[in-house]
Amino acid sequence: MIIGHIGARAGSKGVPNKNFRMLHGKHLIDWSLDQLLASDRVDHVVVSTDSPEMYEHGLKRGCLDIGLRPAKLATDTAAKWDVWQHALGEVEKQTGPAKAFLDLDCTSPLRLPEDIEAGLDLFEAEQPDMVMSCCESRKNPYFNMLEKDASGALQVSKPLPHGVVARQQAPMVYDHVGLVYVVKPSYLRTASKLFEGHVIPLIVPNERSLDVDSPFDWDVIDYLLGKQIADGLRDPA
Repeated sequence: MIIGHIGARAGSKGVPNKNFRMLHGKHLIDWSLDQLLASDRVDHVVVSTDSPEMYEHGLKRGCLDIGLRPAKLATDTAAKWDVWQHALGEVEKQTGPAKAFLDLDCTSPLRLPEDIEAGLDLFEAEQPDMVMSCCESRKNPYFNMLEKDASGALQVSKPLPHGVVARQQAPMVYDHVGLVYVVKPSYLRTASKLFEGHVIPLIVPNERSLDVDSPFDWDVIDYLLGKQIADGLRDPA
């Protein structure tokens, strides 16, 4: 049994009420919720939120009733891991043990169904504690990410003894992105933090890896999602 999960907190400082804001004719949450509800590999879908409006919206669409998330998990400092643990526990009270916990960030609406399929396939093939979507980072701490030293002068963040004069010489680094997470339930129940176990990357294209954290992000994603719709990659609302 695979549990599909959407976490959607009500508050947002960067883009107020972003998770329920309309984007190309749908609430932002629905671009991700639609994908979980349409997947024939997902057995149950749940929305974890502190928003009565979003919670009722999820129930009307067929999500499991697990109640609103506790207040301690509704702050802007609450850890995603704790939210997942709570949701898994509440769902399994109704469904019994799961074999995978699949989370989609609703702030990453550029995800395609093939990204979900790839994450589940990788999880089944490799049997890690977690599959996490990543993309190749545009900046590299061994080459072009900088810090100020004690004197205020700029230095490479992670200098190597031999130096790096071209990006190709630097170790590959990745950005953690919220398209797809697939977690082993036994790991989620017992671990205290996300990177405690064997976490492996699902590499996804940079053009689908943006998430909404600011009004600028919203505008860029609005454009790119419109392009996906125009190109026939996504169904319009």
